Amino acid sequence: MEIISFETLPSTQTYLIDAINSKTAEPPICVISDIQTDGIGSRDNNWVYEEGSLFASVCLPNEMLPDDLPIQSASIYFGQMMKEVLVKLNKDIWLKWPNDLYLDDKKIGGIITNSVQGCLVCGVGVNMGLNNKYFASLVTDKTPYFILENFLKVIEKKPNWKQILSNVRIEFSRNKNYFAHTLFGKKSLEGALLCEDGSLDINGERVYSLR
Repeated sequence: MEIISFETLPSTQTYLIDAINSKTAEPPICVISDIQTDGIGSRDNNWVYEEGSLFASVCLPNEMLPDDLPIQSASIYFGQMMKEVLVKLNKDIWLKWPNDLYLDDKKIGGIITNSVQGCLVCGVGVNMGLNNKYFASLVTDKTPYFILENFLKVIEKKPNWKQILSNVRIEFSRNKNYFAHTLFGKKSLEGALLCEDGSLDINGERVYSLR
């Protein structure tokens, strides 16, 4: 897969979406930037971490996605794959439903996905800079580019959704002390059940990923 590198971008996600829409780039393709100044995060938050962190987006044509993937759960799918890459560098990293990467009890990164022109654009951010009060940091001698390359290797193996969901279930109980943002506000995950399509059953209410 082609990887395009930049010293700085407002957002790798926005750049790649614009490039696909304008047909100046063709999938599969990946963009990585040393610095991201105006990244897109969950619920319209900015996604801006310390310099030296991983800022990247990957665009895949839909035919490169597994046939059994519920598209509304794409962030869970890619989030679990990134978690499996990162856990080799720090065993305490886990995936909080649906797309947040946590190191113990602090967020270290996240995944966001968008459907564009018959493709899926997956943005990923992992904090590898200095610790601050909001985020944990991945301390490693590996570079962001190294992590991205290993993420792409997992993607290219095209694991099916059933396999990924099975791995998500193993650690899903770690979600019970957290909340999920839904169309009806924040919901406790204490009694949440993970469904086959990646949605949650919270006291009989079906909750889907908003990301």
